[in-house]
Amino acid sequence: MAAPQFTLLVLMVALLACPVTTYHNGRVPMACGGMIPQHNHSPQSEPIHQITVSQMTFKPGDQIKVTLSGPEFRGFLLEARDAEDLSGSPIGSFTLIDREESQLLTCDDVQGLAVSHTSSSKKTEIKVYWNAPSNAPDHIRFLATVVQQYKIYWVKIPSPVISQPNAPPFTTPKATTKPLTMPPPVSHLTKPFSASECGNKKFCVRSPLNCNPENEPACVFLSFTRDNQSVMVEMSGPSDGYVSFALSHDQWMGDDDAYLCIHEDQTVYIQPSHLTGRSYPVMDSRGALEDMAWRLADGVIQCSFRRNITLPGVKDRFVLNETYYIFFAEGAAHDGRIFRHSQQPLITYEKYDVTGPPKNVGGSRSSPLLKTHGALMFVAWMTTVSIGVLVARFFRSVWSKAFFFGAAAWFQVHRTLMVATSVLTCVAFVLPFVYRGGWSRRAGYHPYLGCTVMALAVLQPLLAAFRPPLHDPRRRVFNWTHWSVGTAARIIAVAAMFLGMDLPGLNLPSPQKTYTMMGFVVWHIGTEVILEIHAYRLSRKVEILDNDRIQILQSLTVAEAEGHVFKKVVLVVYICGNVTFLMIFLSAINHV
Repeated sequence: MAAPQFTLLVLMVALLACPVTTYHNGRVPMACGGMIPQHNHSPQSEPIHQITVSQMTFKPGDQIKVTLSGPEFRGFLLEARDAEDLSGSPIGSFTLIDREESQLLTCDDVQGLAVSHTSSSKKTEIKVYWNAPSNAPDHIRFLATVVQQYKIYWVKIPSPVISQPNAPPFTTPKATTKPLTMPPPVSHLTKPFSASECGNKKFCVRSPLNCNPENEPACVFLSFTRDNQSVMVEMSGPSDGYVSFALSHDQWMGDDDAYLCIHEDQTVYIQPSHLTGRSYPVMDSRGALEDMAWRLADGVIQCSFRRNITLPGVKDRFVLNETYYIFFAEGAAHDGRIFRHSQQPLITYEKYDVTGPPKNVGGSRSSPLLKTHGALMFVAWMTTVSIGVLVARFFRSVWSKAFFFGAAAWFQVHRTLMVATSVLTCVAFVLPFVYRGGWSRRAGYHPYLGCTVMALAVLQPLLAAFRPPLHDPRRRVFNWTHWSVGTAARIIAVAAMFLGMDLPGLNLPSPQKTYTMMGFVVWHIGTEVILEIHAYRLSRKVEILDNDRIQILQSLTVAEAEGHVFKKVVLVVYICGNVTFLMIFLSAINHV
């Protein structure tokens, strides 16, 4: 939800029009422009790798072997450019020689304009063919970006110039690349943020709702303060990696305006980005941010910045004076890389205009649909089914002479609770599919166990509907089948609840959730064991009575009466304990 960790590679030092994100699988079609990895480190100045070509002249239609070689490296990006305009678009196309180490990229919707690595394995040489196009310029130069380690990389390593036979002499252009953009200055915060002006001067998102980051390290805090045509943003949260927030038109990741504060080497980097879906964020220029500052203390990351309400001509930045859902997420970071958040982001309950009247709002890390799903499953498989099973197994004799609507009272109670369990399960089963819009591939074994429980919950009442008469020879087979299916459903349901509590969509507090669920299991099994021992001792007590028939009947009546009182007391105590466990879980779900 454990679900595999997905690496997010972030940040840049130099920011050009089309930045590069260095993924381990080399799928970086956005790299076709600037060829600069988003590693938040300066590139090396003196290249130690080289590009060689099989021939120095070419004509349209020729195929030229290009070799990138040097000390071991992990990632690369190779393109051909007009030697007189290295900032232009890629030229021609490539043909792979070794598909295990290299792959073609699509640039400007054209397949094969660039080549990159297929994995982060170490390599010392890459060979490909370049296909000269019919409209090739007079002079071509190959450029390569090479990544040796995350912090060690080279950008736009040039090859020798190759030319067409009758081309005029090549002259070195005055400027071969766009100048690197220096990041805006960043200062250090001298004191923690305060929530004292929330709802008065600041629009605040907090979790817990009334927490104060000034004296509560666990407080998740985000504030917006309007100042004429700009907004001052403050963000704080417990994390040793990064904290981030995003503005979204809906409650799903994708097409969102996001901002990250990333801890690395005792420094916090403030990075705007945009989300294109449930995938890595695309890092953008920090030029739109001003007055950036940060602070690290007691495992809490705090950062602030100012940005204008409107940013004409700046792509992927939202206008701030409109309404949005607000996301807050945190996660791990290592060596400049950020990793997928370990729990569901905090999301506001509704859309807000952060430039409007100051408010103090909260949010939830779980969708109402998922909360309802978890609550209904807990009610069904902790309470209704457990009480129904105890009544059927141990209370037939207690209420054998009491009838309700033409049937024994114990049976009516059992049937009502079992039908309630099936109905609650069916309703709860549908809700995650409504929320996800289909099957979730990130929920591990939980959905598979849930489908099994759903099938058994529907099968049980169907089997009961065809129950043979009491003295029918098939009744024994039915009893064993009914018991087996019900027991299997209960065991699988408990396993599904154990797994479901850890999923990011719910993620109840740990380790309390595990201990509480274990306590419930012990409570239920202990109650069954007590009732089983009591039933056995009662049967033995009747067996050793005197042979006088009258005395036996009298003693049996007394023993049964005493046994019924004991069972009723145990049932009342069990129901109180069961409901207590249930309320603990329902309260935890409500506060997620």
